[in-house]
Amino acid sequence: MEVLENLMRNQAAIGDMTIHILRYLAPMLAVFLLARCMKPLLTFRKEPEIWAWLNMPDGTQIPITHWESVIGRSKSCDVTIDFPTVSRNHAVLTRYDDGSWTISDAGSKGGVEVNGKKVQICALHSRSRISIGGVEMYLQPITEKQEVRQAQLRTKAANGWDTVANLLLLSILQILMALGFMLSGTEESVVPVLQGFGGIIACQWLLFLFYAMIHRASFEVETLAFFLCTMGMAAIVTVKPGETVKQLIAMVLGVFTFLLIGWSLRDLERAKKFRYLATVAGVGFLVITLVFGTEYYGAKNWLIIGGMSLQPSELSKVCFVFAGASTMDRIMQKRNIFMFIVYSVLICGCLALMNDFGTALIFFCAFLIIAYLRSGSVGTVALAITALGFAGVIALKIAPHALQRFATWRHIWGDPFDAGYQQCQALMCLASGGLFGLGPGRGLLQHVFAADSDIVFATISEEWGLIMAVLTVACIVVLACFSIRTAQMARSAFYSIGAITAAGVLVVQTILNCLGTLDVLPFTGVPFPLLSNGGTSMIGAWGLLAFVKASDTRQNASFAVRLKGKEKS
Repeated sequence: MEVLENLMRNQAAIGDMTIHILRYLAPMLAVFLLARCMKPLLTFRKEPEIWAWLNMPDGTQIPITHWESVIGRSKSCDVTIDFPTVSRNHAVLTRYDDGSWTISDAGSKGGVEVNGKKVQICALHSRSRISIGGVEMYLQPITEKQEVRQAQLRTKAANGWDTVANLLLLSILQILMALGFMLSGTEESVVPVLQGFGGIIACQWLLFLFYAMIHRASFEVETLAFFLCTMGMAAIVTVKPGETVKQLIAMVLGVFTFLLIGWSLRDLERAKKFRYLATVAGVGFLVITLVFGTEYYGAKNWLIIGGMSLQPSELSKVCFVFAGASTMDRIMQKRNIFMFIVYSVLICGCLALMNDFGTALIFFCAFLIIAYLRSGSVGTVALAITALGFAGVIALKIAPHALQRFATWRHIWGDPFDAGYQQCQALMCLASGGLFGLGPGRGLLQHVFAADSDIVFATISEEWGLIMAVLTVACIVVLACFSIRTAQMARSAFYSIGAITAAGVLVVQTILNCLGTLDVLPFTGVPFPLLSNGGTSMIGAWGLLAFVKASDTRQNASFAVRLKGKEKS
């Protein structure tokens, strides 16, 4: 009997030592992995792609570096023609997937002529004579051979072996985390741990193999996403181990959504058709929730179907980005921005009726990004922010649920056992975790409500350390920076607006979740993208990620960019 007790004590000691080593090894491995993924996303060369030349009367050639280019007198235009008869934004030159070109009048005073005829929109052919405000020019597209050569000279994405190395590092991290849970948990927790972490490992390698089949080498964006999913699974294993399979299924559905949206964005004309469907669906999801939804904690934002709880507003975010993205020829028409404002008011109105003011704030921030990108007007954004201030005051008067959140803000220690309970516990547990955490499954925050969703940042900090928690935020920040860099070189305004808005939504959600947990901002209950437990939140986050991926024009990087000639080999 004594021998058995000694053996059990030795096994416990070995387990404690292993977990102690894991506490330091996991952050170091994660830092190394994310550094490898972040570097190519933040340091790639932003090279302009030349798709055609505009030959001017004086013999000069102006390069056309986007699939959509605004021609006008304004210095902000892609092609600036400083001539009095040319309007500030005179015309839009557009290239299509099949290599054809059109020119359309952007509401100019002098109009646009092609081969001597005044046109509103007209297809262009080689040597078509264009007249803009009396200035004549003709378009000279690059040849197919030049297009293939240009594709080969673009910045290369990471090669396949770099991706394999990153996935191996991520898989090792996931295996170590699973091992830590099995050593510190009970026999009943072994199956959920293996299902959760094993499922993520299988999914990421299957997606990589699919990329290899379609000759795509870049996997950094996806690696960051799977890292966040892994940390989210760690929180679920601790708090609600019975929901690992549910979250895994949601992640798989999210990856399929990611690929589906990427496929729709592969063809710009197809993407514009999907846009109309998404516009209707975005409102439809909210109206259905408003009529048939169930109210929890003051907000009527949940649908209960067959025992499953869904939050359709998370899917409406993806639809909103689709609705807001637009091509330059439509951006130049003022009625389109007016229609989008009406659509945004309708969306936020539905959310206000549902008392879901946290999500409404996210939509409003997305609207500000889209409004600025489509209008370029700081005044428009300032006017919208002023309107938000008035709307916020009214909301606080008519919605006691929202008012209570604001009343608790910055006063959580005044009521640590009721209104401020979650945040007080989160702050104490976050502090107790230190830099390297207490170890998997050893935190106390797991007994607090929403430890795997609303305050998941604190759960990660307590068990895995502040370093790992900060790395989750760094992933979102890097995705946002990458979106801004790629948007400058994106072929269409549709991709630029979509990528920056999607990244903006991810950043705003992260800020509201983390700073709400820390009581820096009012506590809104907004999920941390890809990290918080929630099926529709997971699907929506992967859907937003597709817009970020679609704007990437590096060689063999994005599945949304067609390959040319030798690129496929």
